[in-house]
Amino acid sequence: MAAPPPAWNRSPAPFAELFSAEVIAARVAEIGAQITAEYAPLSQTTDVVVIGVLKGSVMFLADLVRHIGVPIFMDFIGISSYGDATVSSGVVRITQDLSRPIEGKHVIIVEDIVDTGHTVHYLMENLATRRPASIKLCSLLHKPDRAERQIEIDYLGFTIPNKFVVGYGLDVSQQYRNLPFIGYVQGV
Repeated sequence: MAAPPPAWNRSPAPFAELFSAEVIAARVAEIGAQITAEYAPLSQTTDVVVIGVLKGSVMFLADLVRHIGVPIFMDFIGISSYGDATVSSGVVRITQDLSRPIEGKHVIIVEDIVDTGHTVHYLMENLATRRPASIKLCSLLHKPDRAERQIEIDYLGFTIPNKFVVGYGLDVSQQYRNLPFIGYVQGV
């Protein structure tokens, strides 16, 4: 039996918790099982590459891949439209590219959140030009009230209200990624 994660070492204030560490862990395990079931036959003949979108997806990605029961390769891509702001600038740029080609491989992009959809749309279009065998999107969170582009999310953790969320990899000005839960600043 696994030891429970350590208790958070401070009060969650000023954050209101949306999803506890336990709820997140259970949903991540379910997504991992779903990916395993769908990719088990494909992984016998073609490489599966899981691409984490830096930096927000790192916590989610680390937990998710431990629940995927097929051989995978991992890679990372840095992409930004926020900078240190809390609202997307609308200008998308790659800050770090993949370390190896994805041509002919099954690709799963792992995102922390799909908000307006502009960033992930740009990323999916960019990666599609690299001729993968398939490309799917896995996102921990989706904020449909902010959507400006229709994005198909193949594997989704949670749908959330139009709040600026932090924790479990999500940040504000590069802080609070290490919160074990997902929450938002109260009163905002």
